[in-house]
Amino acid sequence: MHAMKQVHFNYATYFLALILLLVDLGALTVSFESAIYIRMHFFRDHLPPFDHYNLQKYYWIIALTLFMFIIENIYTMRYDFWADTKRIYKGFFYSAFAIFTLLTLGKVGVEYSRSFIIIFFAVAIFLVPIFKRYAKRYLFGFNVFKKNVKIVAGSRRADIIKAEIEKNWYLGLCHSQESYEMVIIVSRSFETAKLQQIIKEHSRHTKDIYVIPYMDHLDFSHASIVDYSNIRLSAIHIENRLLSPKNTFIKYLAEKLVVLLISPLVFLLHIVITVLIKLDSKGSVIFKQKRLGKDASTFSCYKYRTMYENGQEILDDYLVRHPEEITYYEEYHKYQDDPRITRIGSFLRKTSLDEFPQFYNILRGDMNLIGPRPYMLSEKEQIGPFHEDVILRVKPGITGLWQVSGRNELTFDQRVKLDNWYIQNWSLWIDFMIFVKTIKVVFNKVGAK
Repeated sequence: MHAMKQVHFNYATYFLALILLLVDLGALTVSFESAIYIRMHFFRDHLPPFDHYNLQKYYWIIALTLFMFIIENIYTMRYDFWADTKRIYKGFFYSAFAIFTLLTLGKVGVEYSRSFIIIFFAVAIFLVPIFKRYAKRYLFGFNVFKKNVKIVAGSRRADIIKAEIEKNWYLGLCHSQESYEMVIIVSRSFETAKLQQIIKEHSRHTKDIYVIPYMDHLDFSHASIVDYSNIRLSAIHIENRLLSPKNTFIKYLAEKLVVLLISPLVFLLHIVITVLIKLDSKGSVIFKQKRLGKDASTFSCYKYRTMYENGQEILDDYLVRHPEEITYYEEYHKYQDDPRITRIGSFLRKTSLDEFPQFYNILRGDMNLIGPRPYMLSEKEQIGPFHEDVILRVKPGITGLWQVSGRNELTFDQRVKLDNWYIQNWSLWIDFMIFVKTIKVVFNKVGAK
């Protein structure tokens, strides 16, 4: 019975891969037609003439892009949305590089509209992930397309992985300890000999085995392998990535470009928020507070005022009537129901719009756009020397991993560990994820209001 089920599932897996490939083909076709419309109606008078009667000569671009997607294994492996999108973008990059190289070396560039190709890719990088997301949402509603997974781990980590499988529908996985086609083994749960035995046993019946390394706080997708051939050993090179001067410079250039692009929007929001604060309560618009910066130096961190001017008097009276709030603050470093916060201040905090004046801190060089949130001076000792040597060696950010990981539900210790993980495993892709998730958080809070 198990063998029959395994064969049936393989057919479903191949059928799913074919459907997803056709979905991508559809998304690329829509992108192609959209690029034609944009090129013809918005750039007709600003660019050289476009031969829209001979479009069949561009079809190979779609085929090449799909081929790059196949090479990236996006049809055969189960990734979450962000890992999948990263591989899609890599496929776009490689196909665009190959296309423009072929046009240049083949000396046929004059026969093709480079502007049309650029517009095609600009549209496709948005449409392909969206098409795929909705397609998987529908397809993984059918159990036949889900892959059964066995988890071999200690109870706590097993529960974490099970929760992710149940919550993250994009993976298309289903937990099963009896009938399964894939195994996830958490190595931290076992001694070396036991781990080897577990892998050997499951290798007899299962093709896909995934081992989560003992050092599960590191993102090994950025690690490199160094071979010592004479002694037949290999070493994994790991680093605190955001402490590298090269990575710091790359991050600096990328963030300056983003800040330059969104500055007009920030200025318009500043005008609107200033008016709302003035109408809501008396006092200044901007609030500044000393915070810990790079190398534990102090700087003035700017925010919109979200509290009443006589906030301390209001708080003292409130804590007398609600002493349980003191205990809550000791663990989470905030109050459950802070009486000092104004009506517009509550909205600004929930949407994180109160942080926008920190764009001035970016211009001054005190902060980055994305990074660990700046800690208060009183929190330096609580960070601890082990984490302090990492966290306080980089510039803090307006938004960060803590902001988009359920900050209101996380303890101070969890926040510190998130910041540490971010610095150790930094990449431009992680910054991009945080930036997009921040926009989503802001709009979700605005919609909720």
